[in-house]
Amino acid sequence: MSHIDLTSESFKKEVLDEKEKIVIVDFWADWCMPCHMLSPVIEELGDEYSDKVKVAKIDVDENSDIASEYQVMSIPNVIFFKDGVEVTRLIGVRPKEDFKKELDKLI
Repeated sequence: MSHIDLTSESFKKEVLDEKEKIVIVDFWADWCMPCHMLSPVIEELGDEYSDKVKVAKIDVDENSDIASEYQVMSIPNVIFFKDGVEVTRLIGVRPKEDFKKELDKLI
């Protein structure tokens, strides 16, 4: 499964207006090595939960307004949205099981 690359312009439509699936938004930057380490884990979650989850990534350097709005102070920072509302977030590189546990609570 591929992810959606978000921008400040597409954030509302792809995340806040989504009512059918949980949206996992990975706040990242190209220079962030931990972000690159976490990326395959997020992609795998998208594959495993493809019928219930939408995976999106947003570059904090290119979309600092969104990062600021959601008070993203460190990356990687993964925020889970349900019905357009933030329900939880996980910061830093974590095992896949941590993300699955959060998803299973929301589904």
